[in-house]
Amino acid sequence: MNYAPETLEGWYALHQIYRVPASLSADATARDGMSRALAELACPADGGWTAAASLVGSRADVMLVHFRPTLDDIGRVQRRLGTEVVIERSTLVYSFLSVTEAGLYHLSAQLAKEAEQRGGAVGDDAYRHALAQRSAAELASAHVQRRLYPQRLPEMPYVCFYPMSKRRQPGQNWYELSLEERSRLMTAHGMVGRRYAGRVVQVITGAIGLDAWEWGVTLFARDPLDFKKLVTDMRFDETSARYAEFGEFFVGRLAADGEWPA
Repeated sequence: MNYAPETLEGWYALHQIYRVPASLSADATARDGMSRALAELACPADGGWTAAASLVGSRADVMLVHFRPTLDDIGRVQRRLGTEVVIERSTLVYSFLSVTEAGLYHLSAQLAKEAEQRGGAVGDDAYRHALAQRSAAELASAHVQRRLYPQRLPEMPYVCFYPMSKRRQPGQNWYELSLEERSRLMTAHGMVGRRYAGRVVQVITGAIGLDAWEWGVTLFARDPLDFKKLVTDMRFDETSARYAEFGEFFVGRLAADGEWPA
């Protein structure tokens, strides 16, 4: 029997992508209202953040990115912005709801193997006890904390967002692979990303059950060319080359905290 990997989740995320009428871009009152709303939402006391990015080469103009501790918090952000004239009169081109995620492929494969060796089963009491202990250790690591609770990085102003899913085609069905094989592939996939440490910060958000695509990828960088280089390298990796489907890409530059892009 095959098994889903265990995961750790952090903040909920919402990406909202708008086409803004030129008349609103020239309306100082409307822009000031959005700037005040974004300043209010930029850094809430209970965690998360909101930022706006001006998009380049896109069918849309602006992308809003929100991270919040709960789904209800995301809903409150959505309703607050909905009161602004700019949002009321702009066209929502695309939105993506998800939650930050750390996939525990290697740990899941280890626990499944241990359960088999002791004659138990995935999900039994011993499995759940070991999972709780090892998940707590993972959650305590700085690396996992950065993945689940990503911080705003002013020194990395460029942003790239795209959704993706794993293929479910005959002969290329990710979900038919064994947990061990998926663990091997994802470990190798992660090594590609590590080559860009310090140049690109990658935030993976899970959307299964929340959106049509299965994951969202949000990249931050100092140099937008690093988006091209990283995604190219990833596509030659076996995991992406055989099993990944990519959606539309949205690329731009983040405005300063609390600012509506010019």
